Amino acid sequence: MSSADPRSLLERLQDHHDQGYLSLHMPGHKENSDLAPYLRRLGADLDITELPEFDDLHDPEGILAQSMDRAAALWGSRRSYLQVNGSTGGLLAAIRAATRRGDQILVARNCHKAIYHAIELCGLDPVFLLPPTEETFGLSGSISPEMVAQALEEHPNIKLVVYPSPTYDGVISDTAGICAAAHARGVPVLVDEAHGAHLGLSPVFPPCAMGQGADLAVSSLHKMLPSLTQTAVLHASGQRVPLPEVARQTGIFQSSSPSYLLMASMDGCLRLLEQDREALCAAWIRRLKDFDEKVQGLKHLRLPGHGAEAGAEYPNIFALDPAKIVISTRNSALTGVELKERLRADYKIELEMALDHYAVAMTGLGTGDDMPGRLAQALLELDEKFGPAQEPAPAIQPVPELPPRKCSIEQAAMAPGGIDFLYDSMGKVCGEYIWAYPPGIPLITPGEIITTPLVESIETLYRAGVKLIGTRGKPPFTTVALRET
Repeated sequence: MSSADPRSLLERLQDHHDQGYLSLHMPGHKENSDLAPYLRRLGADLDITELPEFDDLHDPEGILAQSMDRAAALWGSRRSYLQVNGSTGGLLAAIRAATRRGDQILVARNCHKAIYHAIELCGLDPVFLLPPTEETFGLSGSISPEMVAQALEEHPNIKLVVYPSPTYDGVISDTAGICAAAHARGVPVLVDEAHGAHLGLSPVFPPCAMGQGADLAVSSLHKMLPSLTQTAVLHASGQRVPLPEVARQTGIFQSSSPSYLLMASMDGCLRLLEQDREALCAAWIRRLKDFDEKVQGLKHLRLPGHGAEAGAEYPNIFALDPAKIVISTRNSALTGVELKERLRADYKIELEMALDHYAVAMTGLGTGDDMPGRLAQALLELDEKFGPAQEPAPAIQPVPELPPRKCSIEQAAMAPGGIDFLYDSMGKVCGEYIWAYPPGIPLITPGEIITTPLVESIETLYRAGVKLIGTRGKPPFTTVALRET
């Protein structure tokens, strides 16, 4: 890594602006933040295009190459690529680099919608793994090495294994074991680590995917670390997927005019981690342990891995990410959606997401010292105020079973067809995705048969207040796009 100029990208941008260059290049605001109040608030003075001293994301040789080297050193990859189109762009690039059209890939069914879009765009043939359910809290469990080994035995033409770890709920899979099973057959592994950029940065957190043998991993810097929204990193080992192809695909799935404000936030984040990650992560964990102590008195709300459940082990879960706080409402008079709404309205606490029987609070490197007390007090008060459930609420499984498939995702999504009421469509082929969003995991994909259990699950989720979205943005509990195949 070159150390010729120790200044950060942000410092260089400020210095460039202060020198008073006449801007006759993009962008159109010309670094003139006095043009409009919104430009001042957004920091447009430092928003530039690819000038000679600022490097080029698509041909990095200077400060951006140094930032990528920092990322590779932090997470143990052979090469890391900054992503300004988020983990979505990184996942699309990684899958296209590792496969060829028509390839069969092994995919955890609880993957994010970006992976399904990659399957559609690349014309791939997915073999789905349905994660086991952790019965106590109704969470989707870990993908196990045994599940992967069995699937590879049954489908010897699989070219890539893809799964999320940690999941939106903080459930971690045994990546070392999965990689051993896949690599024994020469199959590369891609880990959607969008929610796990903090993993591997300190012994206080579980190891990262690259440190356990993954061939590719994609991490959102912005989800858990101090970087602007839409920033991510794609890591590659280079062992089973050629690095030149990975680099080529990142160029396809990223803007040719990347934001220097986004890249400056990534550069700053990586420098901060390089210098202070151990101390910052230790302070983060101290706040989480403080929270665990303060919620010991909860009677009805339960927190897997936290509070009275700290250190507990659960069937079908390999490990839990301590940075996520899952709040189970199955024994409470509140639903997960109601809990999220009450915290927002009464305590000015914004959670990340909620389903019928639980909600998720995401902490991060920027979580302050006020978090343990504020969240704990709010949960204790709501726990006491609303009391127990008359009977424990059953968990609604967002993916109750894998619907049978009639044709490929690409064929169904592109075929002509009509719109039909959901209850009238049972037994027909679905032409769109239906998601519970967040977390953006499909209940059904194009080409699958609309089954009675699926319709019942959609209706129950809707009645519980869970946000459901279809491809066309229409209310999927009422109508669904159908295609003739």
